[in-house]
Amino acid sequence: MASTADQAAIDALMSAATIAVVGLDSREDRPAYRVAKYLKEAGYRIIPVHRGRFPADEILGETAYASLRDVPGPVDVVDVFVRPADTDEVIDEAIAAGAKCVWLQEGITNDAGIERARAAGLAAIQDRCAKVVHSQEAPKRAGGQAAG
Repeated sequence: MASTADQAAIDALMSAATIAVVGLDSREDRPAYRVAKYLKEAGYRIIPVHRGRFPADEILGETAYASLRDVPGPVDVVDVFVRPADTDEVIDEAIAAGAKCVWLQEGITNDAGIERARAAGLAAIQDRCAKVVHSQEAPKRAGGQAAG
């Protein structure tokens, strides 16, 4: 069972409209691409934030940005696919952007960063896959029937 703090992040994901995926590039074999594609197909607006070696102007049919600072308009969830050592900057950008939630994907942890995000009023979770959580939660929230 999820902790209260983790449940707040799960609720933020399930009620979100817009998800910025940091670390998303155009390589279809990468986990970030597969998760972002799933979330887009589930009805979310995906905003690619690509900071790496494989730049693209557009990913999954959406304009890609170099930083959360460059994203126009509000972002509900910031889904993070970068090395743990690189998450502090992303978390700070998410706080500054007024995001509702920071989501560090499975295998990515930053205890101090998660606490900083929570102290700033964001829901925050680490070491959990948004695709897995969504696929488990969507049927429950649809009255027990499979979503999609």
